[in-house]
Amino acid sequence: MILAQLSWPEIKSARSRVCVVPLGSLEQHGPHLPLWTDTAIASGIASRVEQRLPGQVLLAPTQPVGHSPHHSHFGCVSLDIASYMAVIKGLCRSFAGMGIHRVFLLNGHGGNDVPCRAALCEMKVENPDLSVVLASYWTLAAEAFGRIRTSPPGGMNHACEMETSIMLVLHPEQVNLSEVQDDGPLARGDQQRFDSLPPSPLRRVPDMLRAQPYYMVRNFDEISATGTVGSPSHATREKGDLFLNAAVDAVADLVQAFAAGDLDFAGEEKAAPPQAHVP
Repeated sequence: MILAQLSWPEIKSARSRVCVVPLGSLEQHGPHLPLWTDTAIASGIASRVEQRLPGQVLLAPTQPVGHSPHHSHFGCVSLDIASYMAVIKGLCRSFAGMGIHRVFLLNGHGGNDVPCRAALCEMKVENPDLSVVLASYWTLAAEAFGRIRTSPPGGMNHACEMETSIMLVLHPEQVNLSEVQDDGPLARGDQQRFDSLPPSPLRRVPDMLRAQPYYMVRNFDEISATGTVGSPSHATREKGDLFLNAAVDAVADLVQAFAAGDLDFAGEEKAAPPQAHVP
């Protein structure tokens, strides 16, 4: 069910569904991909999930602008943190006002994560009955993505193997393969040096499938000459189908668990509530 296509009396019949809100960005994606790449991918995944689960999903419009100041050297349209938090809180209040109490923020841009988490903390205090979930599609599908990729560590980060492959499926006419350049700390030829270093729990690897030991902000021009971080040279349309299907599978699994009220215990048996002690 598509929220934008409903009349106001029809909203009542959609209140029990999970409202999926794709979150994108408008920022540079190297010399070979368009600025709306994150928006296009999040929208494509969400649309396919709605088609798979038409009785459980209420699909809201994609939010096309995110928090992207770290891309300003190359080009972006970005909201600052306070403004983006206000957008997220305004959306949540709007859904709650329509009687919708389960909202899934499907994130398609890493820079949205911090302001979204902060906004949800404030919304929980403001409206404890509103249940909001935030997840990035690549985190949900990380295990499957790891099996599909062929790039080395550092090959999947931004305008990379995965994003380029998916865009070859969704919008191939907007992918300029003649401009593809692997770039970033490891893709620039540092892989051999990286491999020769002794193991360290403090080493950061610029890869979306690798957990980082600490949080640090870098502007993209500090780590990339082209705006790309990763290995888009590994991208193919065939991989794009695999990445896209894996993301849809993972997002659909979360939606179903959320709709069933089992999200906190997905895949686990719920523990019995503690019994009061009677002396």
